[in-house]
Amino acid sequence: MDGYITVQEAAEKWNVTPRQVQILCKQGRIKGAEMMSRIWIIPKDAEKPTRKPKEK
Repeated sequence: MDGYITVQEAAEKWNVTPRQVQILCKQGRIKGAEMMSRIWIIPKDAEKPTRKPKEK
């Protein structure tokens, strides 16, 4: 799909594991990420989410 990348491609781009990208998608932390037929698609221009501060 034009304009989107896979979880694997995002993981390589952001230097994290594919599982971490899936978790970020599920948490709604990647703007524009959508699930399509059990596969996450991520906009090419999506930014890597910053770390959430730990709650006390």
